[in-house]
Amino acid sequence: MARSQSLAFSALRGQSLPSIPARLRSLLLVAVAIVVGTVGWSGYVLALPIAIVFPALWALTPSRVVAGMVSAGYFLAASRGLPQGVANFYAADFWPGLLLWIAASLAFVAVHTMLWAGPPEMGRPGRRALRYLAAMVLMGLPPFGITGWAHPLMAAGVLFPGWGWWGLAATAAGLAMMTSRFWPAAVLTLAGFWLWSAATWTQPDLPQGWKSVDLKYGASLGRDGSLDHHRDLIATVRALAGDGTRFVVLPESALGFWTPTVARLWQQGLHGLDVTIVAGAAVIDERGYDNVMVAISADEARVLYRERLPVPVSMWQPWRAWFGRDGGARADLFANPVVDLSERRIAPLICYEQLIVWPALQSMLHSPEIVVATGNGWWTAGTSIVAIQRASAIAWAKLFAVPIVTAFNI
Repeated sequence: MARSQSLAFSALRGQSLPSIPARLRSLLLVAVAIVVGTVGWSGYVLALPIAIVFPALWALTPSRVVAGMVSAGYFLAASRGLPQGVANFYAADFWPGLLLWIAASLAFVAVHTMLWAGPPEMGRPGRRALRYLAAMVLMGLPPFGITGWAHPLMAAGVLFPGWGWWGLAATAAGLAMMTSRFWPAAVLTLAGFWLWSAATWTQPDLPQGWKSVDLKYGASLGRDGSLDHHRDLIATVRALAGDGTRFVVLPESALGFWTPTVARLWQQGLHGLDVTIVAGAAVIDERGYDNVMVAISADEARVLYRERLPVPVSMWQPWRAWFGRDGGARADLFANPVVDLSERRIAPLICYEQLIVWPALQSMLHSPEIVVATGNGWWTAGTSIVAIQRASAIAWAKLFAVPIVTAFNI
């Protein structure tokens, strides 16, 4: 048993052992990458640090082809819920989702394959670390970062809760060190921070005066614009009002199409209450639509936030404009990273924005006081996507010690 463990450890270090052929070592690296992607992105926030193993696996690969296979194994395992989710969304069979799943992995695989710096025996630790840092930055920012899911940097909120930008820098340094020959020391160091964090972990604080509502309306949410639907939601909100509650958050798409009629209906429904509703809706015009959060009180109803990056393909379809066609959701990309609500800076994150890096970091640059994360995840039934969204949003909030409110529909 001890000998087999020694052989496996030596294989991961890239040593040339007659008893472990190079092909077997490559398969082992790919297999471990799949396990890391599966467990790290299982939807449990405390499991996120498992993703820090990926840079070591990438650096220890013996060839560029194997580096691409390790990257693909990690990413496809982490995003394994996508094929089922697409099938649910389009009420189609599994194949379109499978093709989109593979297509979504191309940017991640291409970046890590092109920036691979050679096998460990070539002795380029500095170059390898710099190249991984470059890959990390590219997958965190547009255009590659548009599909930059499963980014190991998201583990910072678990490893260094409350450290803010210093915690982010420490995580980046640890990830770079994972590509060097000192990766065992990096593993032990980061594992120590992980265990300490897990032992003292507490859920993020709920801001005083805030409540959220998780719904189970399924696919009807956002599509049912009936008066009965809105009256039911208003009744739910009124039941939560009181006891110092000033703000109630509803999920993405909760109000459907945002119109003057809907705004008046809600303002009348909130008459006599000192409460503000933050809810998802869609603002439509002749060219397309915006996925938004609105703020409603008895005195005012307004669009609070326009989503920076709706879900690519199913919502955001920029190629339509290339052919002179309208339709699809608009992406405001770097607009409105924070919004003001009753003299408080809010960092809004809608659905897809919770799965990638730059929207959260852009918001944190403006020192928000509250994170509001919403989603409409009915189409993710049978997958861990909503759980991963929650875990990611909580990790960012913990990293910067910012209270968070979440509201999802399933």
